[in-house]
Amino acid sequence: MYSVYEILRDNWLLLLVGQYPNGPLGGIVATLILSVLGIVLAFPLSVLLALARLSPWRVLRWPATVLVYVVRGVPLLMVILWVYFLVPLLIGREVSGFTTMLCTLVIYEGAYLSEVVRAGIQALPKGQTEAARALGHSHLGTMWFVILPQALYNMLPSMLSQFISTIKETTLGYVINVQELTFAANQINNQLLTKPFQVFFILAMTYYVVCFSLTQLTQWLERRIAHKRLGAVQVQTAAGDSTPLPSPVAAPQP
Repeated sequence: MYSVYEILRDNWLLLLVGQYPNGPLGGIVATLILSVLGIVLAFPLSVLLALARLSPWRVLRWPATVLVYVVRGVPLLMVILWVYFLVPLLIGREVSGFTTMLCTLVIYEGAYLSEVVRAGIQALPKGQTEAARALGHSHLGTMWFVILPQALYNMLPSMLSQFISTIKETTLGYVINVQELTFAANQINNQLLTKPFQVFFILAMTYYVVCFSLTQLTQWLERRIAHKRLGAVQVQTAAGDSTPLPSPVAAPQP
């Protein structure tokens, strides 16, 4: 146990920010930045894919469905390798490992989040869509102004759960030399050589603390949304309205 303390004492800065400011930013900070950027940039793509999959036009629905099924049907490592070799060919120059991993996460998480968005839209009562269309909204107008604002609120816990998964998925960036937390831990292990268990125990506990904290936040959001939904049900009951409210959206399993 003392050796774990010694490793943390001597290498906490490397685990936190990598070699920064004398080198590239890394460690847990790089992991969180990569995860946040991946989810934020993947979200617009996921909305577009979900709307395309729910579209009445086959020219949009079929390509989106194929993309989602292909990305969700292959391992993340395979997508990383595809992007690693394909992006330089498309743009004509080399890109950093961080950029490669970010592009991978946008594609991969976009496909997974699109199913969360699609499930959130389909969980809403059909009367919402019918009422909007009766008021003169087009299909796109109905989705944008009526359906999506309600669906996205219900999807917040599922989206946060997907963010937690993204944090763990960044560990695969190690294979293309992304300076994230796992890469920093491996640098420490290569320096010490004789204490791999202690080093990777620290790594595992770091991921656990971060992901457990976010899991608690997810559960708090779920309780808050459920509480608001219960309050809305009570108001509707008092007003004599029996229209069912949408159920929570569960994140799809890989």
